[in-house]
Amino acid sequence: MKILAVSDVHGDRTFIKEMAEKGEKEKVDLVILAGDLADDNGSVDGLVGPFKAKGLEVAVLPGNHEGLAEIGFMVDKYGAKNLHGYVMEKDDVGIFGCGYADIGIHQLHDDEFFDTLKQTHEKIKHFKKKIMVTHVQPSNSIIGMNMPGWGSSGVRKAVEEFQPDIHICGHIHETHGIEEKIGKTTVMNVGKTGKIIEL
Repeated sequence: MKILAVSDVHGDRTFIKEMAEKGEKEKVDLVILAGDLADDNGSVDGLVGPFKAKGLEVAVLPGNHEGLAEIGFMVDKYGAKNLHGYVMEKDDVGIFGCGYADIGIHQLHDDEFFDTLKQTHEKIKHFKKKIMVTHVQPSNSIIGMNMPGWGSSGVRKAVEEFQPDIHICGHIHETHGIEEKIGKTTVMNVGKTGKIIEL
């Protein structure tokens, strides 16, 4: 299975079109947009369409710059799959997610991150391969630049307890593209890089 994962595009539609072309060229099975998609006006229009025009399946979750209204728009208009509190089964891989972040208008508490991820993981725990998707990074991580108070301890607890093969996140622009290991999990800040993931 091949995935194209992106976050923190902040309305950059030119970049989205480039990613749609990359997804088509790489023949990806799924595109994951991991939050902070909306532009400065809060619009998410035109951010899923380029992928759908290439025949690519898209899954989305909210960051701290959009809420469920914007995610609902992308689901209703473009047929994207909402990963915030939901699961997705693709080939032999179970995908579960929780959006929002630790700051901004759209945020959750650490226990809410963990509880949402626990509930969704329960539905796909029988899969041998699992991907966890959040917008915010785990606390005490290289991706969070090891800054005290940055990231979510609830997300970190979920990584440590459920040990998905891959954890996709974004949020911290300074560490876009960086990967690290937490237990057996590869944690990736996919950011605005167009990360190709094969599992």
